[in-house]
Amino acid sequence: MAPDASAFWIAYPGRGEIRPVRLSEPGDGDVTVRTLYSGVSRGTETLVFRGGVPESQHQLMRAPFQDGDFPAPVKYGYLNVGVVEQGPPALTGRTVFSLFPHQTRYVVPADAVTVVPDSVPAARAVLAGTVETAVNAVWDAAPQIGDRIAVVGGGMVGCSVAGVLARLPGARVQLVDADPARAAVAEALGVGFALPADAAGDCDLVIHASATPEGLTRSLELLTSEGTVVELSWYGDRQVSVPLGEFFHSRRLTVKSSQVGGIPPGRRRTYADRLALALDLLADPAFDALITGGCAFAELPEVLPRLADGSLPALCHLVTYDNSGV
Repeated sequence: MAPDASAFWIAYPGRGEIRPVRLSEPGDGDVTVRTLYSGVSRGTETLVFRGGVPESQHQLMRAPFQDGDFPAPVKYGYLNVGVVEQGPPALTGRTVFSLFPHQTRYVVPADAVTVVPDSVPAARAVLAGTVETAVNAVWDAAPQIGDRIAVVGGGMVGCSVAGVLARLPGARVQLVDADPARAAVAEALGVGFALPADAAGDCDLVIHASATPEGLTRSLELLTSEGTVVELSWYGDRQVSVPLGEFFHSRRLTVKSSQVGGIPPGRRRTYADRLALALDLLADPAFDALITGGCAFAELPEVLPRLADGSLPALCHLVTYDNSGV
């Protein structure tokens, strides 16, 4: 008998494989979704693929619909767009986003999916989870009109933050990255670009997303007095050196963490509100610049190692499903 679905699993660190899946019978409050696209968030997912999640963070780093445990075998991912095949009438036939791993079909509670607005193409909607992270970061950073802002690190999260900040009236927003190719992405998003050595200083706010100690150091250097670095990077099991001598105290600088797992205190929004806002923002075609490559679902076991070792550069890697079978 043929399986109901197929899923991508990390069999052990550095190796992935496609496995058959038996779906549970959907209940009254469930939906069955056929996947159209999923996205590989290169930073976090390749860290998981390499087995780099520290043991102390195994529970905190679990994805909502993860199967298995770190380091492996584990089914991990959180950027999925599909069509509801079965469920409540209001959802049946609708295109939805969910925080589900790479799998051809799946069953989840109806409240675990969010309808994709008609103004947002299904392929672009895979960015919703990352733009949601960017929205939360901007809420944590609380920028002001006219601020001088740098986003250090032009990965998927950093570019998403720059895209959200591009709409802030009167602000000077500059994306800073060591890769000159990110200049084209910055231009598409409507923000400035600079290599680290050329970045504009006197920043009121720097959002750091490069996941490197060098990027964090440069972020501190770019601040004006009493400025703030909002740290988005996830370093996994690496130790990071931060220069807290020199000008750190004399300029009264602040380093503040941001994490998408919690909505900032005082922000009267639910997680559903935050995700819906991210999807609304994705009506802007400028975000297409964040999708920089793609492959078929069946190719993921060969593609993930190349994303992890950097031989296949990408921001968001789009996975396309032909699930006429499973």
